[in-house]
Amino acid sequence: MTTTSTRRLGMRGLDWLTLVGCLWILASVAMAHEDHASAGPAPQPAPQPMVSGGGTRDAQAWFTDTVLKDQDGRELRFYSDVLKDKVVMLNVIFTHCNDACPLITRKLREVREAMGPELASQVTFVSVSSDPLNDTPAALKAFARKQGVDGPNWLFLTGDKANVDLVLGRLGQFLPSPEQHSTQLIAGDVAGKRWSKIRPDAPPTAIAQRMQLLAQPLAGR
Repeated sequence: MTTTSTRRLGMRGLDWLTLVGCLWILASVAMAHEDHASAGPAPQPAPQPMVSGGGTRDAQAWFTDTVLKDQDGRELRFYSDVLKDKVVMLNVIFTHCNDACPLITRKLREVREAMGPELASQVTFVSVSSDPLNDTPAALKAFARKQGVDGPNWLFLTGDKANVDLVLGRLGQFLPSPEQHSTQLIAGDVAGKRWSKIRPDAPPTAIAQRMQLLAQPLAGR
């Protein structure tokens, strides 16, 4: 993908092929997870999506309705229950992480506070575990409570390893180990097909402003 294509992530009418290109770049240039194990094999490019002419159908085919569980043990289909028609902030964590994961989770808590109640109610935060073998719903619940973010509009997702691996792969995360997940944030207006990647060290107010732009409805939607 060219640099020009990457800059188009925030433009209207972003199609799913461009999104896949974004996720491919995200997988290729993922930030190292600070203070964790040394880097292993480089992540591999994401597979190409099924393209069928309908935007919603394409999104569902790409992200899939793989069943995961949230921190309350509820089974959720990843596209239909978690993403569809929502503005989302996606990131990857694991509960035994002692550095980047809690720091970024607290940063996102600050982002939500900076949004104010009205905007925060329009954005769904989604944290997917990179360690589903150890991160049970109860472990995720305890992590969310410890970070002060166990509340409405924030999902912590885990599940069968094969299911989690599939979802992470569709997000551009191909992980030899839980520690090697990217710390980049993925923000998206799913219905409007507008996506952006955000560095986690960006100021909370700047991230909140980006989410406000994504939450604004597109003309003619």
